[in-house]
Amino acid sequence: MGKSIQINNHNAITARDFESMLRLQLNALWEGKCPADKLPPLMVWGAPGLGKSSIIRELAREYGVGFLDIRLAQREPVDIRGLPVPDKDGVKWLVSAEWPRDPKSRGIILFDELTAADRSLQVAAYELILDRRLGDLYSVPDGWYICAAGNRVEDRAVSTTMSSALANRFLHVELQSDMECWAKWAIAHDVHPAVIGFLRYRPELLFAQKDENLERGWPSPRSWERVSSMLSIIGTGNLRQLGSAVFGLVGNRVGVEFLAFVEVNDSLEDTLAMMLNPKVKVQIPAKADRVYALCSAMVYHLWRGKDEKERAALLDGFYRIALALPSSYAAMSMIDAMGDDEQRAGKLYMHPQYKAWAERHGTALKKRMRNERCDDDSAADADAVASVAQ
Repeated sequence: MGKSIQINNHNAITARDFESMLRLQLNALWEGKCPADKLPPLMVWGAPGLGKSSIIRELAREYGVGFLDIRLAQREPVDIRGLPVPDKDGVKWLVSAEWPRDPKSRGIILFDELTAADRSLQVAAYELILDRRLGDLYSVPDGWYICAAGNRVEDRAVSTTMSSALANRFLHVELQSDMECWAKWAIAHDVHPAVIGFLRYRPELLFAQKDENLERGWPSPRSWERVSSMLSIIGTGNLRQLGSAVFGLVGNRVGVEFLAFVEVNDSLEDTLAMMLNPKVKVQIPAKADRVYALCSAMVYHLWRGKDEKERAALLDGFYRIALALPSSYAAMSMIDAMGDDEQRAGKLYMHPQYKAWAERHGTALKKRMRNERCDDDSAADADAVASVAQ
């Protein structure tokens, strides 16, 4: 008898992997490596709040190309196919003006919330997705990439089972939450350090549906980003008002825990003073949640100096604190501080204290980088760290 084959969810990917795959396909299309009709359209599955459409939209903005967001559930089949108009010889079709016409243009067409559309609308989109055309009426310009996003049936969102005919037209991936990738994104997008620190301490709460009231607020990358916005607006001076916003975004159970974290670990100003003033004694908290808060605040302040003198002082202060941290926290802070910015990484590597830091924490950094799933250059960077430490 043959061996049984266990099927795992091998197409589950992180946000960073998803972005990398999108870049690969876009570059193949625009560099002429693969003709548009041979490039399989991408279908990304995932729970609400993971940022599926946001990743695609931001990539279009980065490339400076067009972006067309089609919500099939809000359309009628005639919106896709066109409007029939009587003509003297029969009927002619008027195709919607929103479809791109310029043959030299580039962009992304996203069929968002595709699984929320009923079967009649999915059928209306078949030809456009597969053949990049609507009969003899319209053809998608070769520079436009087609993709789609939708929720799974188990997500308790509006979802219609996708027909096998439509499913077979896509390259399918499933987006999953990943704390390390989200933290990099959050730092680059100025998410409040209290939110980053809390989720570093409680990474399982980045995305949590179990035992949550999904008809109200619940924890997801999207809702945590909005917690950050409300925290920046309200501040920590009025915890009652802040609590109302937090509970409404991530729910009562997680909200109570987050507010307790904020109340105990509101250390932004103390951390800034420690970084700017060498006379202030570096004190590393004993409790893990406070160390996470300190590290997040330190990374938050590092690149925010108002002039060259303050920027240099903050960099010096970063190393004073980092040299005193346990290696696991120091490695995490260094990766967060570098982000994906080569200039920032260069400033950190060229600092006089970097060699001492690498001798103390280089092994932990190398290990963390090699285990880092959302950074393709981690192995090379880890080897560089190791060579400096030696």
